[in-house]
Amino acid sequence: MEEIYERLTKQLMNINNELSKDVARTWVELLWEDFEVTRAKAGHKYKGQEMTERIVTNWIINYGSKLHEMSVDKFKNRK
Repeated sequence: MEEIYERLTKQLMNINNELSKDVARTWVELLWEDFEVTRAKAGHKYKGQEMTERIVTNWIINYGSKLHEMSVDKFKNRK
C-alpha cells in the first residue's frame, strides 16, 4: 500500500505544485478511502486495489489541479 500511496502522491504533486507532500498524501488517502467506503456502502463487491488505484488516478488527473482550492480538514471528519 505504501508504494501505491507514494506513487499517487508524486503524481498529484506533479499535477498540482500548490500542495505540500503531506497535503497531497492526505488527499490521496482521502480519495482512496472515500471510493472504497462509498462502493461498500452501495453494496458493490470489492474489486481490489488495482481498481481503486485506477479510479484515484483518474480523479487525480481530472481534479488534482484544483484540490488546493479545497480544505482537507473539511473532509477529514465527515465519517
